[in-house]
Amino acid sequence: MGVRQERRAAIEADIIRVARQHLATYGAAGLSLRSVAKELGMVSSGIYRYVASRDDLLTRLIVRAYTSLAEAAASAHSAVPAEDLDGRWNAIGRAMREWALANPHDFALIYGSPVPDYAAPGELTIGPGTAVQGMLVRLLDDAARAGRLPDPAPDGLPGRAVGDLLTDDLFAGLEVDAQSLARGLSAWTLLLGAVTSELFHQLGPIDDPGALFEWHLARARDLVLRPAADRPQPSTVQSTAVYTTRPSGDPGGA
Repeated sequence: MGVRQERRAAIEADIIRVARQHLATYGAAGLSLRSVAKELGMVSSGIYRYVASRDDLLTRLIVRAYTSLAEAAASAHSAVPAEDLDGRWNAIGRAMREWALANPHDFALIYGSPVPDYAAPGELTIGPGTAVQGMLVRLLDDAARAGRLPDPAPDGLPGRAVGDLLTDDLFAGLEVDAQSLARGLSAWTLLLGAVTSELFHQLGPIDDPGALFEWHLARARDLVLRPAADRPQPSTVQSTAVYTTRPSGDPGGA
């Protein structure tokens, strides 16, 4: 990298650093390129040499947040043996909570209220935005191969309940059916809701939020994993997990 490229990278890093500070102070809706430029000692027009618009800056912050969360989850997940499905689930969930508590404003940006007059460009955000879900999908696939999926619910599940999700590239080559996917979505919703409720102080006076989270984590795990002792037959799991980004779509959230 040449001197000019290094200088540009350093300035862009400073812009992101100050923007994250402003995000914490003013929220995503109050993010202003003019204010960021002023704090960095730039003329207002100067910042446009590095950031095209407020929406461009928001997109960079969103991608950074998703990527940071995914890296934390992947690091915790990779430390657990592939055959330990329960441990892998716990590692992802705990990493998500720890990251959220350490980065509350980044979490709010990607999982909080949508930013007014902003639409996330799917070609840039869908890959980072679904990386953690991708880990959980592959965990579902490994659970299916190991005979660890819970028995189907007696009332079944209409195919329309999950729409065309199973045709997405994320599920290509995986043994995940509509009911397993629905269970996974329920588990993800419970996990995300548990973190959101704690972070935004929606639970009231809880003496031990960590213990409550562990209870939620276990209940969510019960939705997607049969207890190991109850599996129909022993099986060695070879995880198919490969954490890559996908080219298009819409992750929702921000």
